[in-house]
Amino acid sequence: MKIGGFQKTSLLDYPDRISAIVWTVDCNFKCPFCYNKNLVDGNVELFNEDEVLSFLKKRKGLLEALSISGGEPFLQKDILDFTSKVKKLGYLVKIDTNGTFPERLKELIDKKLVDYVSMDIKAPKNKYSKLAGIKANLKKIEQSIEIIKNNAPDYEFRTTFVPDLLKKEDIIEIAKWLEGSKRFYLQQFKSDTPLISSKLDNVAPYSKEDIIKTLEEIKPFFKSCDVRGV
Repeated sequence: MKIGGFQKTSLLDYPDRISAIVWTVDCNFKCPFCYNKNLVDGNVELFNEDEVLSFLKKRKGLLEALSISGGEPFLQKDILDFTSKVKKLGYLVKIDTNGTFPERLKELIDKKLVDYVSMDIKAPKNKYSKLAGIKANLKKIEQSIEIIKNNAPDYEFRTTFVPDLLKKEDIIEIAKWLEGSKRFYLQQFKSDTPLISSKLDNVAPYSKEDIIKTLEEIKPFFKSCDVRGV
């Protein structure tokens, strides 16, 4: 598997667990606000998969989980083989996805190779392609949403609140779309690293006050709803 980033310890990425994180190379989206530009472009040195697995084996008992992020992990042809190896080591597995590979997602869930799914919801339906940076296949996005809601052992949806591209009304539309979901996070936009679109490099994030106001309006749509990065 093409691993372009590896963090040996995180207290934040997997809810209530101590985890490591790997980031896979390549993405089929080109979200203008993405801060993993080098991963998307493939301009990174690769980590050896066997070395990552060896590290996890040695840290068993100290670490509880592995988060697999990207890029888009489901672009990796051997993602099932890799997650199977991680599960055999006794770890919980979390995977982050943009939702464009519902069939592969369902296979991972059906084979009990993932314990937590985190899906980025880029925008309301009418703005999805603009925020994804490509022509988005909404049918696949909606299939993934339903698979996650109905089949994932545990999950969250999350949206980055990007100034100039998303307004409060857009976040409310997303909430209506995902109504009844278990968990949703409204994430703060950040531009402290190079973004896919340099036009956003100098865009200021929404204020904490604005984000909290938006959060209060969408809370009724979810069982759990919170903010990140504020």
